Amino acid sequence: MVFLEFEQSLEKLYEQLEKIKQVSIEGDIDVSDKITELETKINKRKKEIYSNLSGWQKVQLSRHPERPYTQYYIQQMCKSFVELHGDRRFGDDKAIIGGIGQIGNQSVVIMGHQKGVNTKMRQYRNFGMANPEGYRKALRLMKMAEKFNMPVICLIDTPGAYPGIEAEERGQAEAIARNLYEMAQLRVPILCYVIGEGASGGALGIGLGDRVFMLEYTWYSVISPESCSSILWRSWDHKEAAAEALKLTAENMLEFGLIDDILREPLGGANTDPEKMAKVLKTHIRKELAELIEKTPDQRINERLIKYSKMGHFDLKKNKKK
Repeated sequence: MVFLEFEQSLEKLYEQLEKIKQVSIEGDIDVSDKITELETKINKRKKEIYSNLSGWQKVQLSRHPERPYTQYYIQQMCKSFVELHGDRRFGDDKAIIGGIGQIGNQSVVIMGHQKGVNTKMRQYRNFGMANPEGYRKALRLMKMAEKFNMPVICLIDTPGAYPGIEAEERGQAEAIARNLYEMAQLRVPILCYVIGEGASGGALGIGLGDRVFMLEYTWYSVISPESCSSILWRSWDHKEAAAEALKLTAENMLEFGLIDDILREPLGGANTDPEKMAKVLKTHIRKELAELIEKTPDQRINERLIKYSKMGHFDLKKNKKK
């Protein structure tokens, strides 16, 4: 198990638990009472820690190295899945995976950012930072879904779109903007879930849907706390303050009306019980799709446009002549 900085007290309790279990095995001693006592302490401490997390701590949890990624959820939720590659223009971006799968008896096009489960795979997946061809691949799959009347499922988990010069040369901003334009009027249901990090245009590129949800310990913002800190203070030292000021947690997003609901995670985060989290996500997707499929394409598009038109606040002030 990997423990984060604010979980150090839990790490010590788990170490004690492992030692007692080892003594029990090696010495054939009944220590069930002590084990029960420690497990109770662990659960109590978990509730204390995770009931009062700061914005920065939730950011840390969203990046937990053992947290399940898109590929894991697809494998757990889909009866069958055929991955499709390439944008038919430049190449195949490994940071976004997508294809056709079955959730229950419903065929869907499912896609999302994939970070990689170890150092080698993270480099291969570019740490989940997509290039323009990644967003164009996603759009190609969405248009295919529209053609064959299949709902679209988007799983968002990225520190942002790739900021390299070559990405800009190939039209990074245009690719993301085009996806927003097309998703706004796509004639099939679109469900979006933030399963980890939801940073900037990299998240928005596959983040416009009929309904948008966030897992409990995820974040969604125009910029990461570290980048915000480096711009305002010329240092990453103020990332905790930046995380609080950005109001980037799932609770903040729900309060602002930018998402539709929050999916609760197992105590300690999705990384503590990925299988359970996948079941929760699958059940939720099936429920939401059942409601959206009943509507006509025109109804869905109209509601989608109204939904996004209501977001944000503005104030028009007229200049008064003296």
